[in-house]
Amino acid sequence: MITGAEIMVKCLESEQVELVFGYPGAAICPFYDSLSLSNIRHVLVRQEQNAAHMASGYARASGKPGVCVATSGPGATNLITGIATAYMDSIPLIAITGQVNQWLLGRDVFQEADITGACESFTKHSYLVKDLADLPRVFKEAFHIASTGRPGPVLIDIPTDVQTAKTGSFTYPQKAEIAGYKPRTQGHAVQVKRAAEAVRAAKRPLIVCGGGVVSAAAREELISFAEGTRIPVVSTMMGLGVMPMDSPLYLGMIGMHGHENANRAIHESDCILLCGARVGDRAVNDPEKITEKATIIHIDVDPAEIGKNMAVNIPIVGDVRLVLKSLSQQMVPAGEDSAWTRRLKQERAEFVPHGTPQNGTGFVEPRSFFRAFSSLLREDAILVSDVGQHQIWAASSFNVKQGRFLTSGGLGTMGYSLPASIGAKLAKPNRQVICICGDGAFQMSLCELATLVESGAEVKIILMQNTRLGMVWEIQNKWYEGRCPATQLTGDPDFVALAKAYGIRSVLADSNDSAEHLAREMLEASGPFLLVCRVDPCAPTL
Repeated sequence: MITGAEIMVKCLESEQVELVFGYPGAAICPFYDSLSLSNIRHVLVRQEQNAAHMASGYARASGKPGVCVATSGPGATNLITGIATAYMDSIPLIAITGQVNQWLLGRDVFQEADITGACESFTKHSYLVKDLADLPRVFKEAFHIASTGRPGPVLIDIPTDVQTAKTGSFTYPQKAEIAGYKPRTQGHAVQVKRAAEAVRAAKRPLIVCGGGVVSAAAREELISFAEGTRIPVVSTMMGLGVMPMDSPLYLGMIGMHGHENANRAIHESDCILLCGARVGDRAVNDPEKITEKATIIHIDVDPAEIGKNMAVNIPIVGDVRLVLKSLSQQMVPAGEDSAWTRRLKQERAEFVPHGTPQNGTGFVEPRSFFRAFSSLLREDAILVSDVGQHQIWAASSFNVKQGRFLTSGGLGTMGYSLPASIGAKLAKPNRQVICICGDGAFQMSLCELATLVESGAEVKIILMQNTRLGMVWEIQNKWYEGRCPATQLTGDPDFVALAKAYGIRSVLADSNDSAEHLAREMLEASGPFLLVCRVDPCAPTL
């Protein structure tokens, strides 16, 4: 005989899951007991939300769905922000939650919560499993849904009595058969032909690279298309790192915190190729000004995204990797740069970046520090940024070459970077993983320093300490007549001493020279490391 809990573990093994992140409780104890007898590694988090963030970081670094586990009630509801964060950024995630016994559902018993209902608007799909026989099918479908089409989180809620029920056999399906779920991957041939014609006819074409290019593993195809056609490239924040930032064809990040040259280019272009980008309000705040003078070609695997934020002339539903391959076959390789490309490359070369070192002031100037710091890392380093001013400093100044820039771009979740960096490091133990956060964001997940130590993940943390919620303070100061309530972090602890209490090496930098010197020391050291950079509280975002 085999129990439902044992079947759950065998399903994970069948999907070649090696690592899960979670926090136990009574309603998920049968599963945890079976998990302890398997070869699947479990990483104990200190708060369930961070289990979802760790699974997200693991998924983004490995390319495989991340798995997180929680118990019923508050355990499950604590996962919600992490699930929503993954949904907004199209990250494949499997969230497994325990649930009270079926005969108690709907009675508001101890630690009961309707988690499938609560998560309905930000999961690709969810299951409440009421029959032991459904478990293999549900798991197979969940992994298929999470990782195909537009990736995203899938929730599986399993009552305790289903976990403890027994059956005589277990068979895992070879493939998922889901009526009505057939993601389109090949772009329509007529639309691809129209797009090729529009690009060839354009005088000022531009490529906008979004997070969908990362999800589709289409980095090589996009670089090849851009270099073959000599078309300049800009990116959204989620598309950072696809195009090498030191490429002459790359103009920078667009949006309210983007590069001036990149924003100017998108407003002057007469043909824009949107590749896996939803172009929300932070990327383009007035799309009508762009669409009135440019032909818009939008490639996305999710038809719901096409035209959502910007009117489209040529929609192409499909996997951006496959569509770019088809599009490349219809393009004539450019022998030399066009006048448009030459001009944009010249403007890019002449641009003087913001921020200069502030040695002698008692502060680290963040933008110049990130430029210097990026030169110290290996080309495949993974940078994991939290949300706030430091996110923009890193996004605009760090030079990503062959690595990755991970952040919460859609939901903008503070506290994301530390747990996500742990997940990324456990997925890629041989790559440098750097966590960037502010003192506000860091204090939302600092409990995971214990997980960092326990898991053995050698994450290097850079904390930009400006003793305030910098971006919110900046908004208040600008738009609310200088009234800045509730943004001063006067209760900050001694972060260096705090990290040392966990057994983590930690140092403080108060100048660019000391920050660069200590960053070298950090990168050479084994084990986790915290570098606290004291930043001027009035340092601007841009």
